Amino acid sequence: MPSFYGKYYYTLDNKGRTLIPPQFKSILSSNYSLTLVFVNDEFDNCLCAYPIDEWNFLMEKVKAMPQTLDAVKYYRRRVISSAIECDLDKQGRVLIPSALRQDAKLNNEIVLAGQGNKIEIWDLNEYASVADPSKLDEETIKGYKDQLSNYGL
Repeated sequence: MPSFYGKYYYTLDNKGRTLIPPQFKSILSSNYSLTLVFVNDEFDNCLCAYPIDEWNFLMEKVKAMPQTLDAVKYYRRRVISSAIECDLDKQGRVLIPSALRQDAKLNNEIVLAGQGNKIEIWDLNEYASVADPSKLDEETIKGYKDQLSNYGL
């Protein structure tokens, strides 16, 4: 299955709509439907948008987990309870619901970042604070390098 990758800078209009990058729309129309499920990220101040098929696969994984685990309860409360299906309109725009925009602290300028099976939606300033290597100390960078090298990256 093709993957979402790349980062794109867009704006939200006064109704909370944004364009979906043509590269992402092409993947959706060729491999999925034009419906995305928007959710809060489990830990970061951003949103995640899943094609409906990817979301359903994720839901099956969550259903198979022990429902009494605190981590699973947290995930269900933070992520699953925030899920809203959103359809792309004829212009390739999607309306991001107000509650989710507030949760992710999205302002006018946003970043859509491909993450393989999902798309992350960030406020531009928040994205800069988490994706800028100059904001990491040397110990953190070394730790990340060690962890990633364990996976061949």
